[in-house]
Amino acid sequence: MGTMAQNVAATVKAHLVERFGEPSASASVTFLGLEAVDVLCFADNGVVRYASVGCARTPMNDPTQILNDPHLGPRAEVIISIRNVGVHPNGLHRRVAVLAAAPAVEGVVLAADGLMDLGEPLWDGSRFSAVLLGPSDVPDLALAAPADAEPRDPVQFLEAVPITATEAAWVRVRGAEALREAWAEAKIDVTDPTRGPVTL
Repeated sequence: MGTMAQNVAATVKAHLVERFGEPSASASVTFLGLEAVDVLCFADNGVVRYASVGCARTPMNDPTQILNDPHLGPRAEVIISIRNVGVHPNGLHRRVAVLAAAPAVEGVVLAADGLMDLGEPLWDGSRFSAVLLGPSDVPDLALAAPADAEPRDPVQFLEAVPITATEAAWVRVRGAEALREAWAEAKIDVTDPTRGPVTL
């Protein structure tokens, strides 16, 4: 791992610890040909947050470009928030890492309103198989500019809300905001891991 990428990862972790306190657990997930993605688990007022550390080491760039700037471009990390209702989300840390590795593996640019379909349950026995990305309550993290280079984009922390296949289909047809409006109208707690899909 390059020193610059290592520094970004350390800065991201410190930023998350400043916001949520020390993690209650952590895991490291390795992908072939990539640096490991760490997933930190934070207990926060009855909600457990699983946050990636590793996606933001390098900027997300268009995979069709022959040459990409190694410093400039959007950067992000992913957070999934689950209300602690006695459900143990086995496998969720790995799915968070898969989402965080998607820019490097699939050339995906993670951004608000993005739909990410994993094609498998987010955790063992879960009815959720996709996430809807949106802003989180973690402020952006500014990064220092490398020597003799333009300032780098800040790291965004995107909330990845677990959704069902039915809700994912709704997003594809009607858009992300329509699903959020349906949740609000039905008073859906999207952090509840036992919730059913909203009636659409």
